Amino acid sequence: MQHMKLLFVILCLFASATLFGQNSQKITADTIGKSIDSSSVVVHKDARLDLLVKMQAAINEATTREGRRTDKGFRLLIISTNSREEAIAAKTKVYSNFPELKAYLWHQSPYYKVKAGNFKDRKDAESYQRKLNPYFSKGVFIMKDVIEVKPGKENETED
Repeated sequence: MQHMKLLFVILCLFASATLFGQNSQKITADTIGKSIDSSSVVVHKDARLDLLVKMQAAINEATTREGRRTDKGFRLLIISTNSREEAIAAKTKVYSNFPELKAYLWHQSPYYKVKAGNFKDRKDAESYQRKLNPYFSKGVFIMKDVIEVKPGKENETED
């Protein structure tokens, strides 16, 4: 029985020594002769990751150039209401009667706002304001806003 206890204690000491011995370092050809800091972390990454990052950056740049850009300009505020259905109906009315205008539905709690157009010049916004006023009894208002501008079409007033 004494031998079993002694064997069990020795086995436990051996097991605990191996558990604490996990702080070993891998020796490679380029680490021979160099001191290794045990608190540092070495990251081995695949070189293809850099290639993927460069490819994604090129895609993002091309998409941004060909996609949307923003600038200061004007939009028409069509409606500001608590009713989502009323806002959707106003947006639909803009699309039905003025398909060339892009309409935007914003929710700024508790209001739903419908804005239309991407006008660089106030004169162009005023022209559309006069055309839209008969369709909306509460009136259409011109507001300064950040507008979408398509590349190569900075001089045009509408998408």
